[in-house]
Amino acid sequence: MHYFDYAATTPLREEAASVYVSVSQQQFGNTTSLHDVGGAAQNVLAHSRQNLSALLGVRSEGLYFTSGGTESNTLALVSLAESAKNNGQHIILSAAEHPSLHSAAAYLERQGFRTTTIPYTTAGIIDLQALEDAITDQTTVVSVQHCNPEIGTIQPIRSISELLKPKGIYLHSDCVQSFGKLSVRDISPYVDSLSVSSHKVHGPKGVGAVYIDPRIRAVPLFPGATQEKGFRGGTVNVPGIAAFVTAAELAHPNVEKYRALRALFLNILSAHPKAFTIYSSPQSSEQLPQIIGLCAKHSEGQRIMLELNRRGFAVSTGSACQVGQQQSSMTMSAMNIPAHVAKGFVRISFGETSTSESVTQLAKALLEVAVSAQTPIDIL
Repeated sequence: MHYFDYAATTPLREEAASVYVSVSQQQFGNTTSLHDVGGAAQNVLAHSRQNLSALLGVRSEGLYFTSGGTESNTLALVSLAESAKNNGQHIILSAAEHPSLHSAAAYLERQGFRTTTIPYTTAGIIDLQALEDAITDQTTVVSVQHCNPEIGTIQPIRSISELLKPKGIYLHSDCVQSFGKLSVRDISPYVDSLSVSSHKVHGPKGVGAVYIDPRIRAVPLFPGATQEKGFRGGTVNVPGIAAFVTAAELAHPNVEKYRALRALFLNILSAHPKAFTIYSSPQSSEQLPQIIGLCAKHSEGQRIMLELNRRGFAVSTGSACQVGQQQSSMTMSAMNIPAHVAKGFVRISFGETSTSESVTQLAKALLEVAVSAQTPIDIL
């Protein structure tokens, strides 16, 4: 099977697996235990926190380990909103945010908060004018992802920060899709919180982290916990955390490789320019080359995905957290793409095993599957 769904998850890196087993066997103690075995585990945890903080360019005292990106996003949005609720109860999200953030916003709405969503432009970038127009004197938190997980557009975090900071509004950024592919250090000085996940960078599943600027009071979702400085409960997954940080340290983006593979793939598809619509930013600085989001005309994305799977290619029909749900891609909805067009959405994402040969085979197979579903008049 040729794997082209790296944006959904990645295989565990051998070095990370080795660290996981070693820590599980040698530093297996509970970090809250006061004996030496617990102290050894606590030392691994502290070392991991320091190393991940350095990778992200943030202060270690504001970094909390979690069970993954979903929990990190939920904790960040709820904590920021609760911390600032005396100043207002209005939250703004981009319409294409991860479902975990929309879920957290729905929870906050039940607590009396109000939410506004901001659409994307046709280039897949958040509409900055619409964002500015949506801000009121009650706005306290804005959440905008660093990189869109379905079409790979890179959002203008610094420009958003410059808009929000003078108004005292907190900015959260979901960096789950960008971490390991882009330098999060480039945007971490401009956000108040950010989230990352282990399994997107060849680490184990069930591990993630959230950063909240230490100057902000981190409000736990459930009070009374003792782990992670009281921010969340549960025995700390030290082996998973150590393996996560090991994988993250070994993640070295090969931008030129993926730009070349993207160009090759799109060049082959250009033989039938009317068969697909490619969704991306025209500016290379605003586009992650590893992710290609497209709609096949007059065909359903799920049918194409299944046909490609039958031929030995693993792709997806959008964010892994939405697959299986009978609804349009959140990104397509954010870009106001009609539902009958959005149903043809397919996402292809490259990774370490992607080669020019496998990409060429995928592109040709995709053409065969998509074009065979169209009538001659569709293709002309």
